[in-house]
Amino acid sequence: MKIEANNANEYIEQLPEDRKPVMKNLREVILDNLPAGFVETMSYGMIGYVVPHSIYPQGYHCNPELPLPFMNIASQKNYIAVYHMGMYSDKKLYNWFADEFSKRTNSKPDMGKSCIRFKKFDKIPYELIGELTGKISLEEWKSTYQKYLERPVEKKK
Repeated sequence: MKIEANNANEYIEQLPEDRKPVMKNLREVILDNLPAGFVETMSYGMIGYVVPHSIYPQGYHCNPELPLPFMNIASQKNYIAVYHMGMYSDKKLYNWFADEFSKRTNSKPDMGKSCIRFKKFDKIPYELIGELTGKISLEEWKSTYQKYLERPVEKKK
């Protein structure tokens, strides 16, 4: 589902009616719990939450013109997704979220390394998404990201 939008409100307005309230709720819970310094923007065609260049001038190593990504939310073809880069870089955080999700919903999460997919919109644990959002401060995310960049690259045999 490709959406051309300049901001989060435009993005949400272009969604099918059944997805608008879900995305509005996700956005609200993220904004309510987003640690200081992160900013909302459009990123990769999704609603994104990033470390702005004013705080991290180097930007994202894959494309330094882009700010350092932290979270995204998106309406995909068959699901709504929350992307959280902190879970990708921190196995303990990933495991915490998966365990809490199972406890609170009595089901296993549909997850990739940084992606949480929601096919049943009435089963989204908004409070848990809020807790996940607030788990990593901007300074902690910058430090984690720097450590990731500085680690030696393993050579394939």
